[in-house]
Amino acid sequence: MARASATETQASSAHHGDTGIDADRQLADALVVERRLRENLGRVLRGQDQAIRWLLAAVAVGGHVLLEDVPGTGKTTLAKALARSIHADFKRVQFTPDLMPSDILGVSVYDPSEHSFHFRPGPVFTQILLADEINRASPRTQAALLEAMGESQVSVDGELKPLDALFFVIATQNPIELHGTYPLPEAQMDRFALRFGLGYIGEDAEAALLDDQRLHHPLDDLRPCASTRDILALRLAVRQVRVAEPMRRYIVALVAATRGHQGVALGASPRASLTLMQVGQALALFDGLDYLPPEQVREAAVPVIAHRLGLDPAARYAGQNAEAVVRQCLATVPTPD
Repeated sequence: MARASATETQASSAHHGDTGIDADRQLADALVVERRLRENLGRVLRGQDQAIRWLLAAVAVGGHVLLEDVPGTGKTTLAKALARSIHADFKRVQFTPDLMPSDILGVSVYDPSEHSFHFRPGPVFTQILLADEINRASPRTQAALLEAMGESQVSVDGELKPLDALFFVIATQNPIELHGTYPLPEAQMDRFALRFGLGYIGEDAEAALLDDQRLHHPLDDLRPCASTRDILALRLAVRQVRVAEPMRRYIVALVAATRGHQGVALGASPRASLTLMQVGQALALFDGLDYLPPEQVREAAVPVIAHRLGLDPAARYAGQNAEAVVRQCLATVPTPD
């Protein structure tokens, strides 16, 4: 593991006492899990190292991911590959305009033999949920996921039903095709830890992809390389990555800068600050660090913050976009030493 400065190390040792060796082992074990998952996903998705890294960061912090890109870039394949790489329950829901909230949450069915109702759980009661083309469902149906994504529970028939500790949502949407779609509301967008696309891969990677799928799809050969216990341990390890006071101030300043930026009608929430810190911690861990430096925060800023911003009409008509706003904030907010 890479180390922080001597001052940080001494402060950490004084704070943690004899737990330093255990923390080192925890971080080392987490790195092994991350490497296995990264290599497994890389067998299926050629040339998508950055997307895989961000997806695993979301898994490592227990966040949710919105994959936004044009058709055919591998969004659904990435989600399926992750599900097959983790020995976990997986369900896929194809979102359509006629999908109802009960189709996601479940429904109580009357049993005449017992003269009582029995709850039949919907697909949300799983560990990994793929919400395919989420923007094709009505706002009412989209809202069915709000409580599940925000609090890992759902309210059905007046009862709170907890979801699995691993519960993780991967949603996909096509940002180009607007016919028959419903824009995700701000509250829904704020529940996604990261939003990113896969984009087109290089010609060499695409040629290799053609060879990979000449006889069959490599997804068919994918086997689990991590357990749910491994993922929960990975999440605990991320929390062990130290975040110094200057870094916390830097994260808060970056997010606050979006709120006063010209053309921004809705800035990023405090949830964005928390998520930016956590995703930064995960990326730092993946890089073999046990402390959070500015580089990982800057890497995570656009996929964590941009989708949470609301631009005013004048800014949109002028061609401004949320990603550019975040990059401008990165350029103006001083980076801690």
